[in-house]
Amino acid sequence: MDFNTKSIILLADDDAEDRMLVTEALEEANAGCTIKFVEDGEELMDYLLHRGKFSQKEEFPAPNIILLDLNMPRKDGREALIEIKSHEHLRCIPVVVLTTSKAEEDILKTYSLGVSSFITKPASFTSLVDTMATLCKYWFGTVKLPLSLSCYSII
Repeated sequence: MDFNTKSIILLADDDAEDRMLVTEALEEANAGCTIKFVEDGEELMDYLLHRGKFSQKEEFPAPNIILLDLNMPRKDGREALIEIKSHEHLRCIPVVVLTTSKAEEDILKTYSLGVSSFITKPASFTSLVDTMATLCKYWFGTVKLPLSLSCYSII
């Protein structure tokens, strides 16, 4: 599949095993992206706003897409999504919920908050590989994203 290796996925998920599985699924799908991780909504906002340990913009570049788990400690995905969408310079970054939740309430709430897509985490690794391949093909092969995410670079 080999998309642009400059494409950056920022995964916000507190589960180390899920982070590893997503990384392996992206490798298996030959996505060719760089993946960065944060473990909760607080770290996600620190990364996006270049605060604390994420202050080095070269080391922690703007993501082309955010994969967001809903159920995380400190600040959950819903709260982080509200904060992302409240920052004019962050709104243009596509946010895809990737969660175990199948609750209609979560689906409705996140779409009303401006999420780009809602995906329930697949149960099998093979399905996860297929999901990651489809996600990358869509976001990095089909959709036209801003080249520089200039809306993000104003901070």
